[in-house]
Amino acid sequence: MAVLAVALFLYGVFAYFYLRVAHMVDGRLAEGAFSGTVEIFSAPRTAAARDGTVTRRNPQLITSLSGYERRRLVHFVDIPPNLVHAVVSAEDKHFFRHTGFDLMRILKAAWVDVKDGRKEQGASTLSMQLARGLWLDADKSWKRKAEELLITTHLEHKLTKEQIFEDYANQVYLGRRGPFNIDGFAEAARNFFGKDIAQLNNAEAALLAGMVQRPSYYNPYRYPDRARARRDLVLGLMRENGYLSAAEYNAALAVPLSLANEPPDGMEDQYFIDIMNRELEASMENREGEARAIYTTLDPDLQRAAEQAVSAGMEQVDRILRRRKGAAIPKGQPQVALVALDPHTGEIKALVGGRDYASSQLNHALAMRQPGSVFKPIVYAAALETALRGGEQIFTPATVLEDDPTTFSYNGQSYEPGNFAHQFMGAVTLRTALMHSLNVATVSLAQQVGYGNVVHLARRLGLNDGIKPTPAVALGAYETTPLEIAGAYTAFANRGVRATPSALASVRSADGSVLYQHQPDPQAALDPRVAYLMVSLMEDVLRAGTGAGVRARGFTLPAAGKTGTSRDGWFAGFTSQLECVVWVGFDDNRDLNLEGAKSALPVWTEFMKRAAQLPQYRDAATFKPPPGIVSVQICPDSGQLAGPFCPEARSEVFIKGSEPTVQCEMHTGPADGADRAMPISDSGPAPAGGAQTMLPLAPATRPRATPDPSGPRPGKNDNH
Repeated sequence: MAVLAVALFLYGVFAYFYLRVAHMVDGRLAEGAFSGTVEIFSAPRTAAARDGTVTRRNPQLITSLSGYERRRLVHFVDIPPNLVHAVVSAEDKHFFRHTGFDLMRILKAAWVDVKDGRKEQGASTLSMQLARGLWLDADKSWKRKAEELLITTHLEHKLTKEQIFEDYANQVYLGRRGPFNIDGFAEAARNFFGKDIAQLNNAEAALLAGMVQRPSYYNPYRYPDRARARRDLVLGLMRENGYLSAAEYNAALAVPLSLANEPPDGMEDQYFIDIMNRELEASMENREGEARAIYTTLDPDLQRAAEQAVSAGMEQVDRILRRRKGAAIPKGQPQVALVALDPHTGEIKALVGGRDYASSQLNHALAMRQPGSVFKPIVYAAALETALRGGEQIFTPATVLEDDPTTFSYNGQSYEPGNFAHQFMGAVTLRTALMHSLNVATVSLAQQVGYGNVVHLARRLGLNDGIKPTPAVALGAYETTPLEIAGAYTAFANRGVRATPSALASVRSADGSVLYQHQPDPQAALDPRVAYLMVSLMEDVLRAGTGAGVRARGFTLPAAGKTGTSRDGWFAGFTSQLECVVWVGFDDNRDLNLEGAKSALPVWTEFMKRAAQLPQYRDAATFKPPPGIVSVQICPDSGQLAGPFCPEARSEVFIKGSEPTVQCEMHTGPADGADRAMPISDSGPAPAGGAQTMLPLAPATRPRATPDPSGPRPGKNDNH
């Protein structure tokens, strides 16, 4: 009786703990073994072929995340047989025959350990490994071991062998890439080989199976010899177990380690995902934990083009900097950011926030930096708005400004900007001043328009409150981010309507219900006529101004843009379909000493050329004027209507009612234009321009005053 009582007691204890474990396991399985994993998808894409047919591509899985784990969930039917054979050969060859425990293997492992006097042999089955991985921590106590046995027993009772293998294949840890764990064979196939799990060959399957025991030790990037030796051992086991023929075995042994680039293509999309996560947290009101499927705005083809363009463009920047003498360049520097979006909706289609996410998670698309001359279009747009709001001074693309050394006074302080290479062009049209990014002319224009009006427009375009109304604002001395600049430029490309950048399209719960649907929030920031005039001016920047390198490098689609140089290099530009902003600079804010035309512009151009090869972006249209725009022939010297004696007449665009009405008073006879001097230009003759009236500048003093304006000093006193 005593024995029976003890037996019943032990059975009761076993039953109690088993039922507790079963309840825990069943609850997790009911939710899904990986219910905490969030699947992140790209945007669906619609592409029109040359023959007019339209194709729609479904959203593509970008990645699956659970905290700092990267995982791609697959079903058993998606796992290739060679990987199944490799895993069971390496880890548990009786998996499909035992009931969760391999008694013969346990006894063999115990004998070897006793004989050698140390623990060398493992006896855990795949079911036991899954139990540890999903429900238990790394503790090696007897309590944890007992729980492992109970969980394994219940798993074998509850699930089929195929379901257990599927969960194991999705759960297994296979090392790290940057800040992320690589979990599951599907994610590992993408990271190590740059391919889908279904495409693994025998050698690749064996390598992944061989890494399970010690992922860091057998990391093929760091220890290729170890990894290959382990792979060959697994291939031998596959041959021994009858999964490979002699010919297949020998062919697999001969395959060299062929790994994807480190980091693999697609890791840099994590910068985009970081921005998406910020938007998710701000939009979901603490419900983001319910999200199971997130649909983003990302275009995978465009993201790939962005990553390739950044790689190619930054190689050129590195070569230029290496040729210079001076301080050593820190590893991984200079850094880069690229933001590409749909200017009509604000949807972020591609984003690169740095050169290597694995090395640095600092997202430079969100870094506050001086924008330099990419801010200047805001100054010029504020000036062109005078044609609508009226006032004593009306500015047009033909208004003449003086580009000479000038000292400006503000709040009792002096500010003396310079031009690139200390060259000045004298009397120039507003069009020419922006085309060649002339600093003195731009500060003069901002002063006449009113620094407050410039800042007010910057606010309407979505720039931050740190931008102040001082002379320095005209040259982009106040900090902003590449993402903010991208948002501001949508108003130029989108007929005056600013589109707020967004990475998030919709969010769904585990049952498929919609938790969040992004609604665009268009804001009228500019009159369409002003926006069109700015597009026209920035088209000339690319035609023959500081951005002429875009055309020289082979990008031919209709486009507009602006270079920028502070301590960093910038380029912002757009077609009718796509906008892109590129920033290049050092993290420690040292001077890049490389104008935007030679740092950011090559990256931008390389990206836009690659984008133009994609069906959805290759048919960019010319920019059409809205109602209320007129074109007249003007004299580019006086800005007045071209007369019979003007040496040159050019067409210029105006908001209706602001066009000149007086014929040129500068050239009144044949001799007036005989010795006409052309403006000095590094990029060719100035385009059409002129002014209805010559506007006075602020009084200039020739001696150089202490340059201490009420505002930050621009990082670099040039005009590119």
